[in-house]
Amino acid sequence: MAAGTITLYQANLDDLRMQDLLTATVKLSLHASTYTPNAATAGHSVAADLTGEIATGAGYTAGGATLTGKLVTAVTGGWKFESDDPVWAASGGNIPAWRYGVLRVDGALWGKTSPLIGYFVGDSTPADVPATSDGNPLTITCPAAGWFDVTVA
Repeated sequence: MAAGTITLYQANLDDLRMQDLLTATVKLSLHASTYTPNAATAGHSVAADLTGEIATGAGYTAGGATLTGKLVTAVTGGWKFESDDPVWAASGGNIPAWRYGVLRVDGALWGKTSPLIGYFVGDSTPADVPATSDGNPLTITCPAAGWFDVTVA
């Protein structure tokens, strides 16, 4: 499934430097509809602000998948951040339904512990993305334009 449009967490926007993301461990976690994203300037800024992550089990591990193959590529007027597609393999049961994917740094960066980068809605309705059945992969496709881009006006 393709990731939706990323909304960046404004609380960390002034600190966001693409080069930092290449050396940091960046993760994608999945959250149920019980999570209400707050991307305002005074909103969510670190992983401790997150709620509703789907439970560990059936192929999903709390904290999410580590993004591999990270690249920062030039675009007109700026840069885009992209990676390989994260994949979870449903095993021993179904990976539960989820609504939001959240990108975050795992560890210290920008003077914060596990700062949030952005989130997307998994289904354009928005509605929950159905459970992934045992024996099937759950692949989140990084958009062709990257997870997000930063341009200078």
